[in-house]
Amino acid sequence: MRTARYILGFCYAAALSATAFSQSLTWLGTLGGSRSEALAVSADGSVVVGSAQVGNQLRAFRWTAQTGMQDLSTLSGEFAARGVSADGSVIVGYAHPASTDRYAFRWTQATGMVNLGTLGGNWSEARGVSADGTIVAGYAIDARFRRRPFRWTQAAGMQDIAPATFARGEANAIASNGSAIVGEVEARAFRWRSSGFDMLGTLGAYSIAHGVSPDGAIVVGESSRVDQRQRAFRWTQASGIEDIGSLGGTRSVAYGVSSNDVIVGMSLAPPANNRRAFIWTRATGMQNLNDVYSSLLQDGSVLTEAYAITPDGRYIVGRGFNRSRSREEAFLLDRGPQCVAHNGDVDANGCVDDADLLAILFAFGQSGNNLGRVDVNCDATVDDADLLVVLFNFGSGC
Repeated sequence: MRTARYILGFCYAAALSATAFSQSLTWLGTLGGSRSEALAVSADGSVVVGSAQVGNQLRAFRWTAQTGMQDLSTLSGEFAARGVSADGSVIVGYAHPASTDRYAFRWTQATGMVNLGTLGGNWSEARGVSADGTIVAGYAIDARFRRRPFRWTQAAGMQDIAPATFARGEANAIASNGSAIVGEVEARAFRWRSSGFDMLGTLGAYSIAHGVSPDGAIVVGESSRVDQRQRAFRWTQASGIEDIGSLGGTRSVAYGVSSNDVIVGMSLAPPANNRRAFIWTRATGMQNLNDVYSSLLQDGSVLTEAYAITPDGRYIVGRGFNRSRSREEAFLLDRGPQCVAHNGDVDANGCVDDADLLAILFAFGQSGNNLGRVDVNCDATVDDADLLVVLFNFGSGC
């Protein structure tokens, strides 16, 4: 019986290694027009939202593999979907029907687009939503015609979260757990939490926060430098604001960050300052997404912007140029299963036992970024550290 368990453990580890390298690029199409872009993605990559051009109008879409791209807009005018809940059931964005002012909306299958109101003015936009769909962030015009960052809940409605001393600002993203909202006030990046309002500093004259990690600890965006170049930044309480580089051009901007500190965005790149999607990790620095996944782009297509990444770092969405259709188009990139640190339960059966130990031993000495769960501590190497985690937790959950 124990021998059988050993064999099963080995087979499971082999299966993990095989599936870790499955990668794909999906062009999501359009709504009949010439352009689309994906701005947010559900936690499991199954639902993508964004906007698509139809004639001279912008339309909000929801995409799944089963339904394809669906138009959420029901009226004539301009619409965009900017955020989606973890399970894909709640979508937020803005609606600007031809007959009314622009307003932030929250959409579900049951309710359709619900107007979230304003702060007293005639304009609002939703930019992000918490994982459970209950908290929405964005900006609205107040009664004094000032642009203000807001936080919305069903119970409290729309609330201005910026100190009154600031004349203008906007919120661009919210942490999955709802604990933090980030954006910009008077050309300075901020992070709002219930415990206070943090100004994040700049690399030069201005900064804007565009994204935040699921737990609210890491903030990303763009900032000018003293040499007038614009750079993508990463901020934490411990490190402050850091320039994370560029692909050689004059501007880079970070839009999203995963739980495991993988950052995505856009950078201009030589020779002609072309827009290129990037991926950044502490280990690799900034890389051109087109170079990293060149095997998926052999027809000459190009990924130009990466706007969002799932909490586990597996799925990336954005916009690119689909060579086969000769148009700018939304994309979904599946990087394959990503490493998530755990307690040594390699086969994820709830029990740390000899099958997990055997899986580590069979994989011992392997290195790389796609090792799967045998890389227990996610340091890209199966070594003593992984073995010690299994041994320390041996018998846990059994």
